[in-house]
Amino acid sequence: MMCDSKSQDHERKRIIKEPIVNKKNGLEKSQSTEAGRYIPEEYFELKTRIHDRLLDLIDLSLIETLDSEVLKSELRVLVEGILKREENGFPLNLIEKERLFAEIYDEIHGLGPLEPFLQDPTISDVLAVTYSQIYVERFGKLELTDARFKDDAHLMRIIDKIVSAVGRRIDESSPMVDARLADGSRVNAIIPPLALDGPILSIRRFAVDPLEIEDLIDFKTIVPEVGEILRGIVKAKLNVLISGGTGSGKTTLLNVLSRFIPEEERIVTIEDAAELQLKQKHLARLETRPPNIEGKGQVTPRDLVRNSLRMRPDRIILGEVRGPEAFDMLQAMNTGHEGSLTTVHANSPRDGLMRLESMVAMANFDMPGDFVRRYISSAIDIVVQLARLTDGTRKLTSLQEITGMEGNIITLQEIFSFDRKSVDGKGNVKGEFKFHGVRPRFTERFEAAGIKVSQHLFDPANSFEV
Repeated sequence: MMCDSKSQDHERKRIIKEPIVNKKNGLEKSQSTEAGRYIPEEYFELKTRIHDRLLDLIDLSLIETLDSEVLKSELRVLVEGILKREENGFPLNLIEKERLFAEIYDEIHGLGPLEPFLQDPTISDVLAVTYSQIYVERFGKLELTDARFKDDAHLMRIIDKIVSAVGRRIDESSPMVDARLADGSRVNAIIPPLALDGPILSIRRFAVDPLEIEDLIDFKTIVPEVGEILRGIVKAKLNVLISGGTGSGKTTLLNVLSRFIPEEERIVTIEDAAELQLKQKHLARLETRPPNIEGKGQVTPRDLVRNSLRMRPDRIILGEVRGPEAFDMLQAMNTGHEGSLTTVHANSPRDGLMRLESMVAMANFDMPGDFVRRYISSAIDIVVQLARLTDGTRKLTSLQEITGMEGNIITLQEIFSFDRKSVDGKGNVKGEFKFHGVRPRFTERFEAAGIKVSQHLFDPANSFEV
């Protein structure tokens, strides 16, 4: 809502700390972006000077209290005033001035050059490799943009802004950090001396409106029949391990499966950086904490899993199992917290179970391998394998049931799979979803829970070309 001139004068007095004064600065030579579009270096210098001047002029503590339209109006007046007072100013036409103002507004109120990408729903990843190279992923394909930061210090300011908002820090003593944006998007940053060419920022975005099972069917990640099985698996309180590589959709599927948990059940989620988007009301969200500057105060996933057992959870959802907390998660699954869910990085269901075994060994328990495998086989019921294909699409490639032990080997039976057949002229992967004719043991749990499944659902004749 726009305000009249009198109210705007009042708001301007609130955010301005001192009158505008003239400031002289020289201009440098021009250079091009890596994307091939020439943007004069003077433009970045001008934007930096205006931004720095605004920081001197305005009271940052009041920015969040202002209506966005009022804030834009006040900033526009200040920016125009600074532009008029710039000697040897860089000449800008109306379109360039509008772009300049939009970018400065993003610097003050958002994340600078990243802000347009965070507003674009078609972008799933934003990757700043160096200050001058920003890649985005659209529909599974990476592309280089013409956006850039002014320099390493500019990129570093944005990283600090992100991590400080969630109470974390990044500096030479702690040069890596996991954080999150307000919408739950996952952020990872790594800076020198570990990053040799300057700060590196990676943002894994999540949809503002989380995906549902119908969306996965529309995207051909799964077929409706598998959707019904997944719904039944969660409602029947089977313990599920979601396995897959980076970017294969593990967290997305975890979010989707969580929709089927009844509202009356108490859920505890445990994550390194909170990104799950559960819709249930009875939800306790826990997040790990890194050590402070003195190396103290760290809270690990294992600490939170142990603590969650004292919180009377019906289900525990561990965002990703990657260390000694694997043993405590298995304990929870084996001691009455049925229907728990977690994910693991692995290329196949068998590899996922092997990783769990190695992570239990990381807990420094001197347990025989046979015992650990038996413990895993009794704790986990279902392994779901996801993959990201060469065309950028995600597919549920295998749904397997753990049936017990045979000797010292965990036995698995595959219920459903996706077989890749070919790649068409446009690079799209063609394949077939198919059932293997195995009637899983968990159908008994379905019947006990009152979940009806067609007797012909697992017929090997059920195949679906995509």
